[in-house]
Amino acid sequence: MGRLKFGRRSITSHWLVNGVGVIIAVLLVIAVLLILSIRSYYYSSVRQYLNSKMNVITGSIINESDQAVNYNSEIRSLVAGYDDKDKIELMAIKQTGEVDITSSGFKPTEREFADYETAKTSSNGSGYEVYRTSTGEKVLALTNVFSVKGCEYDALRMIVSLHEVDSKVISFAVIISLICVAIILIVFFSGMFFVKSIVHPVIAIGDVTRQYAKGDFSKRLEKQTNDELGDLCDSINYMAEELSNTEAMKNEFISSVSHELRTPLTAIKGWSETMMSIDDRETFVKGMRVISSETERLSQMVEELLDFSRIQDGRLYLQKAKMDILAELGETVLIYQERAKTLGITLNYYEPEMLPFIFGDRNRLRQVFINIVDNAIKYSDKGDTVSVEAYQENGNIVISVSDTGIGISKEDLPKVKQKFFKSNQTRRGSGIGLAVADEIISMHGGTLSIRSEENVGTTVVMELPYIDEGRSNDNSSNVNVEIISTDKEQ
Repeated sequence: MGRLKFGRRSITSHWLVNGVGVIIAVLLVIAVLLILSIRSYYYSSVRQYLNSKMNVITGSIINESDQAVNYNSEIRSLVAGYDDKDKIELMAIKQTGEVDITSSGFKPTEREFADYETAKTSSNGSGYEVYRTSTGEKVLALTNVFSVKGCEYDALRMIVSLHEVDSKVISFAVIISLICVAIILIVFFSGMFFVKSIVHPVIAIGDVTRQYAKGDFSKRLEKQTNDELGDLCDSINYMAEELSNTEAMKNEFISSVSHELRTPLTAIKGWSETMMSIDDRETFVKGMRVISSETERLSQMVEELLDFSRIQDGRLYLQKAKMDILAELGETVLIYQERAKTLGITLNYYEPEMLPFIFGDRNRLRQVFINIVDNAIKYSDKGDTVSVEAYQENGNIVISVSDTGIGISKEDLPKVKQKFFKSNQTRRGSGIGLAVADEIISMHGGTLSIRSEENVGTTVVMELPYIDEGRSNDNSSNVNVEIISTDKEQ
């Protein structure tokens, strides 16, 4: 049956015990009950047959009780000349309990008969017993007692052999046993085929998943059926594909972060060494500007990594309060205006006169705005335009950041919010900024969506629910102290 395992905890052993074992036990009980029922039926039929014979004989004796006959002589003549004596042995029992005459001419060696004793105490004057004779033959004995005045006999007894009956019962028992064995064999082999169809794929799944646990995602499971096991194979193959992609993205992320860290560190180290070896004020100021800029870049990257770690562990906290989102958005645009101008990129900000307040964490939302605007500038070239717009729509504040940069391909667009993913490896960045931004927006009850077309541009739309002033006044006393956490155990 292949690589089926019969270990103590294997599926096969459980099935043999809980499945086949139960079936065998049930069939055994049914077979025993059926055989006992058949034997009881045949024994009952024999007893009824003897009883009908006995009733005819005892009835004729009782009916002649009014006539002047010699009952003793009549009974002896009846027993001695019994027609069915080749099948049934007839005996006449005296009132003393002694067998006086038999149809075979041989008196039984037993001195007491249970059927005779039962007949004497029975209400219908009849008693029977199944027993083995001194020769070992199994017989059924039936005794009927009667009372006739002036007669020295008070009972007649019939004995018949059960050999033929037992032979029929044994034949039925053999047939029933063969049927049970056939059922068990059919269940066993069909069940083993079924178990094999489960165990072998499970073994294969175990082998492949152990390879996945070691970091080898190259193997795939072969789908052989369209049932639940087939669906499981598809799910595991999908999981392996996702893990493989995640592993590749993680490796790219490590490589990218290493490069991103090395570049500012190299600049900082180079300018610090230059500043120590020269005495030029203009060069010193330029070096300090570079060191400050690269330090800020390092700080932002480390903060993104820390935020990502907090999100993964459920430890990213929000300190929410009533806030003006336009102030944070305007400050973000102000931060990047000079940089965009230096890069030859036009940064437009369409600021509305007024927007409702929102309930959020100003630092975290500013972090999101900085990340989105930074990405828009990062993936744009000289001559491109970045537009920032805010407006109110359908109960939400909508913030749109669009650019006319390099855009994102259709293949990469669904993945841009995944951790470690970078759609363009030639541009700087860690590849986790959008994942962090999406999580922060979600924690504020909002959504972050991205529309993009390669070589045309990208639009990032953030929607955040604003405060209904008609209902917020009652809660104005405590809006500055609420802390919301993604950690469910907080």
